[in-house]
Amino acid sequence: MTTADSRPPVLFLMGPTASGKTALAVELVQRWPFEIISVDSAQVYRGMDIGTAKPDAGTQRIAPHRLIDILDPAEAYSAGRFRNDARREIATIHAAGHIPLLVGGTMLYFRALEQGLAELPSADPIVRAGLAAELVEQGSGVLHTRLAQIDPIAAARIHPHDVQRIQRALEVYILTGQSLTELCDGSHNEILPFRIIKLIVAPADRFVLYERIGQRFQIMLQQGFVTEVEQLRARGDLDLCKPAMRSVGYRQVWEHLDGILDYPAMVERGITVTRQFAKRQLTWLRSETDAFWLDSAGLHLLDQLVAKLNETGLTSY
Repeated sequence: MTTADSRPPVLFLMGPTASGKTALAVELVQRWPFEIISVDSAQVYRGMDIGTAKPDAGTQRIAPHRLIDILDPAEAYSAGRFRNDARREIATIHAAGHIPLLVGGTMLYFRALEQGLAELPSADPIVRAGLAAELVEQGSGVLHTRLAQIDPIAAARIHPHDVQRIQRALEVYILTGQSLTELCDGSHNEILPFRIIKLIVAPADRFVLYERIGQRFQIMLQQGFVTEVEQLRARGDLDLCKPAMRSVGYRQVWEHLDGILDYPAMVERGITVTRQFAKRQLTWLRSETDAFWLDSAGLHLLDQLVAKLNETGLTSY
């Protein structure tokens, strides 16, 4: 460890979906005293295993993951709650003399942990009613275009069909005169009791990633993804308004079961929305500072990672 910063380390292993983060994390756990904390807004839910690419029982035995299977799909989770949960787990791991390894692709959660959360205005029923009327009259695409003019960074992160987040970002601007990005960037940054080391894992060629996404979606279907969603629907207390069911892939399978999409259309749409999600993740990752990028499709990936960890002093921790 360097003497410049004596705070205990935390390693961020970030990357888009299907980039190989989990396999790399398991390798690290088997070599050094890392303990994994999942940074995934969908893997927190019980019963959502296949569609979230949750580590299986065998992987969990080798490398247990904290913050997965902690909620029922009927519940809502948030960046603020994740921050509290992650801070607690980090403290526990440090107390045991180990290194927290935060692994996942929910970039908002990483950002919330590192930078805190901005004080945002409460919901305003009048503003929301006006935006809801605009949505009915003009459609989500028009509102997303409006958001892109006001806050291009937020618009790049938010899918054009994610009406809830689009409306919230517009509401914040209407109420404060500042974009959501401006407010978040201006939030108070407390000094954390640990130092963060960031590694980003992604194929240098985006089309390699897109190919992996297509292959993985097909594998999920072979593993029983449709049956998994059928079981969730059969509960009777879930619908597409629940945050869990809006997760990438789940909505498309649900719509197939509702008869909105036939099977080939569901497959095509599921792969497409996952690729769009990965594109937004990459956009977010490019804004990260002090991060070291690793080509997950390149040769000697683990050797590159070990060399970087040696530079940071983590391997002698």
